[in-house]
Amino acid sequence: MKNFLHNSRHKTIAIAIVCVLGISSAYAMPKNIQALRKMYLSPKSQWQTPQVDSSVLWEELSALPDTPPYPESNPYSLAKAKLGEKLFFDPILSQSKQIACATCHDKELGFADGRSVSYGHNRQLGKRNAPSIVMSAFGKEKFWDGRAKDLESQALFPIADPKEMAYSPQKAVKRLAKDAGYKAMFKEAFGSDEITTERLAQAIATYERTLMPKNSRFDKFMKGQSQALSDKEVWGLHLFRTKGRCMNCHYGASFSDDGFHNLGLTYYGRKYEDLGYYHTTGNTEDIGKFKTPSLRNVVKTAPYMHNGLFPHLRGVLNAYNGGMFHPKPTQNTKANTGETKDKVRENLPYPKTDSLLKPLGLSSDEIEALEAFLKTL
Repeated sequence: MKNFLHNSRHKTIAIAIVCVLGISSAYAMPKNIQALRKMYLSPKSQWQTPQVDSSVLWEELSALPDTPPYPESNPYSLAKAKLGEKLFFDPILSQSKQIACATCHDKELGFADGRSVSYGHNRQLGKRNAPSIVMSAFGKEKFWDGRAKDLESQALFPIADPKEMAYSPQKAVKRLAKDAGYKAMFKEAFGSDEITTERLAQAIATYERTLMPKNSRFDKFMKGQSQALSDKEVWGLHLFRTKGRCMNCHYGASFSDDGFHNLGLTYYGRKYEDLGYYHTTGNTEDIGKFKTPSLRNVVKTAPYMHNGLFPHLRGVLNAYNGGMFHPKPTQNTKANTGETKDKVRENLPYPKTDSLLKPLGLSSDEIEALEAFLKTL
């Protein structure tokens, strides 16, 4: 369990979470639950307006489309998807021939890996939690810090990362070109047996775009199956849209705004500092921001957050209920430690937790209902 919570690294935060658990009194199931069920089975124009801040350009929650979107530059084909699937599970793309995409994106774990941070080449530990690739077809920038502009770009990063596959896309395609089976599959997928880094990325991305939840109970409810959700889950849906303020960042069919937010987990000036989106953009307003993940399939993708801080979904909800974390600068904040030791700290403003995060006052029953709803996605 050494890796799971990074030991004392999160002790202060963990204590804060425990303190949040009892901040509200118990609350029974609302008497108007059948009225809520009727409302959510009605056209969305009749739904209660969600509780979101005026600055948020939200979209209403909805069922997923039957097929994922594909870009014109890389349209779907069955042959390409099959090739991408084989590549995804094959460690041939790594220097050691022991690490595959599936090493950190396990099908049985919602295409995450169940670790706070992942192991890679020579058992090296990364610094971030492996995000699920379910719902990869939706949204633009990829990775917690948005460093990949699209899914095709994302597919090549792990191959070259010295802590992941520790190889190079160029060497990988040369290795693939020596395999007659792969040459035949590339020919079927692309019309010729030429193997390039672009085709490698397109094949993997095509497969990854096929990965989205099929027939979730929430989707069935959205399509009119009135008993697909229990009373508690309908209540959770209502809380998600209203008192829980969840739609400030999680909305639409994907349950994500595809944006970047600071949740107060930057560890600024400390050993495990991670400045997130700032490393991609160089804009100081992006210090400490990380990409909003989709909540689809969320029950399978623990631990949660960019650093795998929370082993259980209930802990995440308790933290949000308390308004998340709003650290303040201390005397030692400007110490040059961690990954930014070569930067002039005085030029980096102290990161601010997103103003969308506020104490919610949810009771334990309401948190339980909200968690029950999330498990239907």
